[in-house]
Amino acid sequence: MAELDNSSTSSSSGSTFFNRSFTMHANTAEPDAPKVHLLLNNPSSLNRAASISKIYNSIDSVKGKVKKLCNLFESAKSSSTSTELSPKVVLRPAKSIGYSSSFSSSFNNPLIRLPGTEDRIVVYLTSLRGIRRTYEDCYAVRMIFRGFRVRVDERDVSMDSAYKKELQSVLRKKNPSLPQVFIKGKYVGGADVIKSMFEVGELAQILEDFPRIQQPGLVCDCCGDVRFVPCGNCSGSRKVFDEDEGLLKRCLECNENGLIRCPNCCS
Repeated sequence: MAELDNSSTSSSSGSTFFNRSFTMHANTAEPDAPKVHLLLNNPSSLNRAASISKIYNSIDSVKGKVKKLCNLFESAKSSSTSTELSPKVVLRPAKSIGYSSSFSSSFNNPLIRLPGTEDRIVVYLTSLRGIRRTYEDCYAVRMIFRGFRVRVDERDVSMDSAYKKELQSVLRKKNPSLPQVFIKGKYVGGADVIKSMFEVGELAQILEDFPRIQQPGLVCDCCGDVRFVPCGNCSGSRKVFDEDEGLLKRCLECNENGLIRCPNCCS
């Protein structure tokens, strides 16, 4: 019994010494010694502490990876900003002979002319709404010139095919885009050019010499702003009766649709 007591006392003293040694090491490693002592006495809490330490270690490793990625992105961003701050070389095309960057100078010296229209504004357009963008461009150009209250010779290619052939021969294109504008017999351009000139103010300078309509906004009583009326010779049938020969012949006064230009607003 005495031996058992001695062994028990020695084991208890050894265990206490072991616990004291751990607590001493804990005291030297961390200031919070009672918490470490409790973890050593409770194995489940020790396991939890180990798992928590693993989690913290994994979080630290993730943080290190994130910092590396941030450093990479910051270095790439700094390199891109440095390249942006460096001067760029811009290559500009050489100016063609006979043209200038200004609309007015190019208007004064064009290479394309429409003979017989030196005293007017001619706009080739279409009244059909088959292609929405084309119709909107034609409508926008019409409204711009109407805002200046000037008379415009509107040549609708959808109402008369002769105007389409005329535009093709002048521009030397098989399918020219619409609208196309000629001022004083000189070619100006399409809708984009007219809009740009209108916004800059150069179009107003070019149209200063044209007379203004006294009563703008009125619709023509004869054609209703269509610019065409049925032919009075054949009543739009395109056929006339030749009394001498007793035969029907093609009317020479109207177009393929049996229409003529409005004598009221297009004279």
